Amino acid sequence: MNADRSDLASRIDMTKPHPARRYDYWLGGKDNFQADRDAAEAIAAVFPHIRTAARENRAFMQRAVRFLAAEAGIRQFLDIGTGLPTADNVHDVAQRIAPESRIVYVDNDPLVLVHARALLASSPEGATAYIDADARTPEKVLADPALRETLDFTKPIALLMVALLHFIEEHEDPYAVVRQLVAALPPGSYLVLSHATFDPLDAETIAAMDAVNKNIKPVFSPRPLADVTRFFEGLDLLEPGIVSVSDWRPQAGPRPTPAEATGYGAVARIG
Repeated sequence: MNADRSDLASRIDMTKPHPARRYDYWLGGKDNFQADRDAAEAIAAVFPHIRTAARENRAFMQRAVRFLAAEAGIRQFLDIGTGLPTADNVHDVAQRIAPESRIVYVDNDPLVLVHARALLASSPEGATAYIDADARTPEKVLADPALRETLDFTKPIALLMVALLHFIEEHEDPYAVVRQLVAALPPGSYLVLSHATFDPLDAETIAAMDAVNKNIKPVFSPRPLADVTRFFEGLDLLEPGIVSVSDWRPQAGPRPTPAEATGYGAVARIG
């Protein structure tokens, strides 16, 4: 394990921003570098609601996992694009409801994997595992021994792709990525997906965001509702369908507008 951690640490590039570390900064975390903070602040300068959007996306994930564990009876979760550990991660939410829940985390940021292996400890009844892979290579995720050792593919699995696919460009075919992963899951599984959008923003804000986006890598690709809907083709969308992440089965009380949350979220049943 120590050698593995050393290898991961040696791959961390502090000079280039990474979405997971930028997201960590917006959420108030400390596991980020100056390059991440600079990129995050450049976006915040033209879209001041970005921290709200990050928090709302995180809250959507937590509500979706809570629903799947408490109401749908799901006990297995595959979280691709995990991000840095923070409060109420997937296993925290799921195992609080069902301690026997089993979770596999996947990310391509070595800092995420270093922290995940140190901090994301499973309940004694359940299990967690961690895969170092990129969502653009779903075959690598599906072939990793840790996946089959942790999850039982004869029983339903919840696939989470939360705030991930807007970092996969059109020429990389994000729809094929989702199709390949969904096709590998047994009937009764679920897809939990959220995706950034500019649909509710005014033209001036969109122009400013586009200008910033040209100078930040990886390229950020928000998509309109029609394109986000394509990810769910052939699946059974749960109510209320594809909506603002803030509006997916929200808790009581005031919540941000779609223009502040700037993301679509939905949960669909597979098979």
